[in-house]
Amino acid sequence: MEQVNIMGVSLHPLKHISVPKGDIYHALKSTDEGYTGFGEAYFSQIESGEVKGWKRHNRMTLNIIVPVGKIRFVIFDDREGSETYGKFQEVTLSPEDNYQRLTLAPGLWMAFQGMDSKTSMLMDIIPEPHDPTEASRKDLKEIVYKF
Repeated sequence: MEQVNIMGVSLHPLKHISVPKGDIYHALKSTDEGYTGFGEAYFSQIESGEVKGWKRHNRMTLNIIVPVGKIRFVIFDDREGSETYGKFQEVTLSPEDNYQRLTLAPGLWMAFQGMDSKTSMLMDIIPEPHDPTEASRKDLKEIVYKF
């Protein structure tokens, strides 16, 4: 499948500061591009080789950081009128290989896969407290992608 840079998806390099007693990993400041407010931060684990998704947030911007392990994110754009309609974008993040913050605009579908040999973890910073009615979900088979 063709990979493109989807409109509304951006990556932001993050600081990793090595210190003798334990490293520091930056995540998000209120002055950073992509920051849309703070409502909640949460962590989600994924086991090696497992896939979670598809999920679309309908009004929230996501700011995702992977502080542990390695996770591959697959984003699909089905927004009517979008220049990247029908396209996929794949991004793999890890603190060792690609320490960045993934910012995802509302209306994009996302699934993700654990790519490390051990459990991986992401942190998502969202602009409002969790609301189960705000997101839509699809079974993995409903958007065809080879993980």
